[in-house]
Amino acid sequence: MRKLENSELVRLNLKEFKEHKKTPISIVLDDVRSLNNIGSIFRTADAFLIERIYLCGITATPPHKDIHKTALGATDSVAWEYHEDIMELIRELKGKGYEVFSVEQTENAVMLNDFNGDANKKYALIFGNEVKGVSQTVVSQSDGVLEIPQYGTKHSLNISVSVGIVIWDLWAKLKG
Repeated sequence: MRKLENSELVRLNLKEFKEHKKTPISIVLDDVRSLNNIGSIFRTADAFLIERIYLCGITATPPHKDIHKTALGATDSVAWEYHEDIMELIRELKGKGYEVFSVEQTENAVMLNDFNGDANKKYALIFGNEVKGVSQTVVSQSDGVLEIPQYGTKHSLNISVSVGIVIWDLWAKLKG
């Protein structure tokens, strides 16, 4: 085996990315504090052709040097919008036909490995604050809750890791 050079990787250029059919998933970040997490999530969204990122509440927006440091240009490729009020955004997304899921630990949450997804639907996935998670108010307005199964001693994962796991899993199920 030989490690590939970047020039050997088949990747879209910015124009091709913008014109390419997107995965019917949008990411909603509500009150995310870490600029590095935000940048990392942009990069994950780019990797899986995510439709859009919605930045809500105290979540910082591009351009910002600390977002750029981990996004590595993905803020130019991935469409994004800022919404101060997440509740208004949820109503707007539902009105556009999205199924809105919070990613959180709740009663009756669907474990990610048990969620199949439907390639004919559009999904908005809400990820919350690094300490407090998704608020109960937002959970209550969601169509459902997805939970990442965890088996160790910790109660949570880093938000950028959580986004990566959920996006990869749902992307694979929708493309499969």
